[in-house]
Amino acid sequence: MTSSHPPGEVARVTSTAAELLEVLWGRASTAPVSVSQLRALLILEHDEGINLRTLAGALGSTPPSTNRLRDRLEAVGFVRRQVAATGRREVELRLSRRGRAFLADVRARRETELRSVPERMPMGRRVALLTGLDGFSAAASALIHDSGVAGDVRTA
Repeated sequence: MTSSHPPGEVARVTSTAAELLEVLWGRASTAPVSVSQLRALLILEHDEGINLRTLAGALGSTPPSTNRLRDRLEAVGFVRRQVAATGRREVELRLSRRGRAFLADVRARRETELRSVPERMPMGRRVALLTGLDGFSAAASALIHDSGVAGDVRTA
């Protein structure tokens, strides 16, 4: 693909690639958490100390639904609540050590599933893919950050 391709074509190809990633990543189970819970963990990893309302906004969910999600993540030991230094009425959400270890394990399993794809590509295409994905990740991260949604989640 050359730089002369319109953004719509790039978006279509990127969407297709994302769908294929979902299929490949589906082989690497995220148990004991759901996809929504995994998203919450990734947001907390990159924006640690946020409150429930901010997490709900980042997830595009309601505070009551996010509260239940947080309760489930807390029950499995992946998230902990902490009273904010700014006031006892504010509660910050943080990943536990177990939550961080879980994310590292999910990433390792996903990378294992993905490793065979670039191995099937010629070296020049691998280099182009890495360069393109790096640029895409930086632009997406900036867009997410600028829109007020939790930060850079590109390593997930």
